[in-house]
Amino acid sequence: MKRSKLAIYVDILKVLAHTGPLKLTHIMYKANINCTVLRKQLDFLIKEGLVENQTIKKSTVFSVTQQGLTVLKYFQEITQDIPSIEKTTNRTTA
Repeated sequence: MKRSKLAIYVDILKVLAHTGPLKLTHIMYKANINCTVLRKQLDFLIKEGLVENQTIKKSTVFSVTQQGLTVLKYFQEITQDIPSIEKTTNRTTA
């Protein structure tokens, strides 16, 4: 099943939040994303200030920013509230 861009963004943020700075290849495997797609999504996340890249010992690593952690936190709160929203909606439409 194909994931949405939002789901991919969230997966990348989760991986970086839970494991810390990672090389491109490690993010690719942990988030189960091919390299081409990952590069595009990382470019977007960097542009939005949610992820930053750093050079450590001649290697580029990516890490989540404080803003990225905040976005991830709010996204997780919203997805936890969805089942209760669906229950309320189903009761009013039934």
